[in-house]
Amino acid sequence: MAANWSNRQWQLSAYAIAYEMQLWSNFTYFLDDALDGDQFEQQDERWIFGGRLDYRQASSLAGLSMVNRYGTELRYDAIDEVGLYRTRQRRRLGAVRSDQVDEWSAGFYWENQLGWTDRLRTVIGLRYDYFDFEVDGLVQRNIHGVDLGANSGAAHADKVALKGSVIYTFSPQWEAYLAAGQGLHSNDARGTTISVDPADGSAVDAVDPLVDSLGYEVGLRGFWHERLNTSVALWALHLDSELLFVGDAGNTEASRESRRRGVELTAYYRLSDEWTVDFEYAWTDARFTDSAPEGDEIPGAVEDVVQAGISADFAGGWFGGLRLRYFGERPLVEDDSVRSGDSTVVNLRAGYRAARWTLKMDVLNLLDSDDHDIDYYYTSRLPGEAAGGVEDVHYHVLEPRTVRVSASYLF
Repeated sequence: MAANWSNRQWQLSAYAIAYEMQLWSNFTYFLDDALDGDQFEQQDERWIFGGRLDYRQASSLAGLSMVNRYGTELRYDAIDEVGLYRTRQRRRLGAVRSDQVDEWSAGFYWENQLGWTDRLRTVIGLRYDYFDFEVDGLVQRNIHGVDLGANSGAAHADKVALKGSVIYTFSPQWEAYLAAGQGLHSNDARGTTISVDPADGSAVDAVDPLVDSLGYEVGLRGFWHERLNTSVALWALHLDSELLFVGDAGNTEASRESRRRGVELTAYYRLSDEWTVDFEYAWTDARFTDSAPEGDEIPGAVEDVVQAGISADFAGGWFGGLRLRYFGERPLVEDDSVRSGDSTVVNLRAGYRAARWTLKMDVLNLLDSDDHDIDYYYTSRLPGEAAGGVEDVHYHVLEPRTVRVSASYLF
């Protein structure tokens, strides 16, 4: 459920989400447990509440045009249970860990846009984020006989991030920009208070609640003429080394310091008042930046992505579109000795819009492709194979052709 309100200066939004997930998985088959198998269940039941308040103030500074924005974002996750269970044929054998979690976050930001000349303007942003985590274990001793009491607790963290950009307008049709900024991402609350590995009881280090990133981007965008809109951007992103909480195992693992850089191209062409075609291409080079004998490729990092489509929106209320998405090959191991194949999927949408009602029909995977949606390379064991398992590629194919119908009403 969501609500939005706005006027010329203020914007207010609020939402509430009821979320429940029950997911069974078995990635390694009989590698860890030759008798019952390695199937596990992930349970997640939570309410999510949040909102955003934004104020826009237009003014001037020494005769220069200026706009300031001030705002805050709030979010609260009330998690009744987030659990990991060992299962066999979807029947629980015992808990690896199960916790009740309360997670609060608040963000406060300020953005300043200043027009130095008719052609040159700058944007500076400052943001402060605060996170609070409380973890209360629901299982004292797990299926492995490990006492999990020490994994309950509380943690908090805060970060300040600065972003800025310079935009230069060559003409009413063309402009270039240079941007740089700090960012962050939050870790799983359970990782912020963990001290005991639920698999064997060994001591583990808690993860950093918030992890820094630093990004840069330079780009050019504009109109060749009134129907063709294009852009090109070069970017780079640096991520610090960190400990990550692994939900599939209930423990932590170290990630390596990395950097990503790439190019993005877009083109949108309006064929007529009703018809539009678009094309997007992205190339990414993703590498670990530390030295390690296994190599510096980041497994699963997609190098080439293409999206293209044609869409229509008619005055009578009918609309629709046809879209193609292509993912290129990607490395599956750090030394690039094993790679995935590429994949292509085509989706179709048709709908009708009338007053407050919207009806839509989506046909996903229109051509019923059996390309791989995702690939992994790791060790697993089938019955009869050696106890140490076999390294191989494991994959999921694209969902078969699927038809979805939806209706929405605005009030």
